[in-house]
Amino acid sequence: MAEEDKTVRMVTNLDRKAIEGKLADVRKAAQAEKLNELVSMLQGVEGMPKGQIEMRVRNALLWLADKPQHQRITVDLELVELNLKNLK
Repeated sequence: MAEEDKTVRMVTNLDRKAIEGKLADVRKAAQAEKLNELVSMLQGVEGMPKGQIEMRVRNALLWLADKPQHQRITVDLELVELNLKNLK
């Protein structure tokens, strides 16, 4: 099965620690792909207020919108976006 054919389970009960961990994973993946602009968008999100994290995640998704070759990173950010309501 090709990577793009895999189904992703969308978990909607991530807490702040899990959300920040997922964002760190996305940042590492972006670094590996040399997506420096995306890396900078996600730099230092740990401990940020909810509104700032929401804005960075949405800006990152907008930046990725025309980059289908980075679908895996996009899917991970969409998972984070679904869980932003859980940030306290």
